[in-house]
Amino acid sequence: MGLLSAIRDADWLTFQRVRAYALMLGVAAFALLAMAWIEATGETGSDFLAFWGAGKIAAGGDPALVYDLAVQERVQTATASRGWFAFVNPPPFLFPAAPFGLLPFPLAWIAWVAVGYAVFVWAGIRAFPRLWPLVLVYPGALIAATHAQTGLFVGALLIAAVHRLDSHPVRSGAMVGALIVKPHLALLWPFWLAAGRRWRAFAAAAVCVLALILVSWAVFGTATWLGYRESWDASADLMRRDAAEFYLRMVSLYAQARLYLAHPVALGLAVLLTLATIALAVRSWQRFTGDARASGALLVAASALASPYLFSYDLPFLLFPTLWLVEQGRRHGFRPFEKLALVGLYFAPFALRAAALPLGLNLMPLASAVLVWLVWSRGGREPDMRSEG
Repeated sequence: MGLLSAIRDADWLTFQRVRAYALMLGVAAFALLAMAWIEATGETGSDFLAFWGAGKIAAGGDPALVYDLAVQERVQTATASRGWFAFVNPPPFLFPAAPFGLLPFPLAWIAWVAVGYAVFVWAGIRAFPRLWPLVLVYPGALIAATHAQTGLFVGALLIAAVHRLDSHPVRSGAMVGALIVKPHLALLWPFWLAAGRRWRAFAAAAVCVLALILVSWAVFGTATWLGYRESWDASADLMRRDAAEFYLRMVSLYAQARLYLAHPVALGLAVLLTLATIALAVRSWQRFTGDARASGALLVAASALASPYLFSYDLPFLLFPTLWLVEQGRRHGFRPFEKLALVGLYFAPFALRAAALPLGLNLMPLASAVLVWLVWSRGGREPDMRSEG
């Protein structure tokens, strides 16, 4: 009974111990980031090469060339990297990328990760000030940092947009609109905002999208937007290769289904899942009686299942539903086995990516589904009031 109780209730996992574990994790994270920088600035290269290359080309005065694969290859391989990456983000992304293109690649990598982590931590701590140690060392953010990817910036937008929805709806909507740089991560937002009748945020998001399109068109020109359309072929080519290693780096149901099923079947499953997540996001307002923070936790968790095109480095936003559940547990009492389940979900974006290649399957879609269920099941019930621990 002692062992069962230790697993079921995990009363030994106090917040004081969590802070100590977070410190140890932070030391390990710093070492991992140092190793990632050494690898990124060597022959292996880094995903960040695409953003840096685009920023360098745009700052050089001919932004239309950011989508020219030959130009990108020449710019990126000049850093001593043997590999290079296509730039496939829409033109508004050039606004944040261009300043980093003015720096040498090794310094730009450090600056990109430092700024991204700072913005992410700021958004996370504003949303969960009492859980700041868990924000600082979130493994989902660490994997985005080691890749020097966009997940830290996008995660900050998603977290801040939910957190600020009721207090600053226009600002929240503008942050949703800024997700035009990663539009597939905003898939559920129009349905969710409309269902919650958050019309000011809805309008602000639409205005922000339109403004970013028009301003980027004015600054970077028509040729850049036409080049972006041509870049879609680069993304499509990756999907056409049907490489198992590529799919294992993805965290969508579609990608894992493609390992074993034909494309039409996998796509059909993905469409059904997307429709299901839309329904959950819409219904969450009723489930949580209009509580935007709770409903937003469901929305953000479901966003990890909604898109068929998603990678581990896109998942820092899962901090919000994970810590929302921790917040609810500390405030109203943890359910049986919930503490250890949350520990597993906290580490899942990093751990399941590491395990994917050895296992031959990325289990992150399953973890995301569990996270959605845990959030959903917190609604429509009377809380079991306990003291925080």
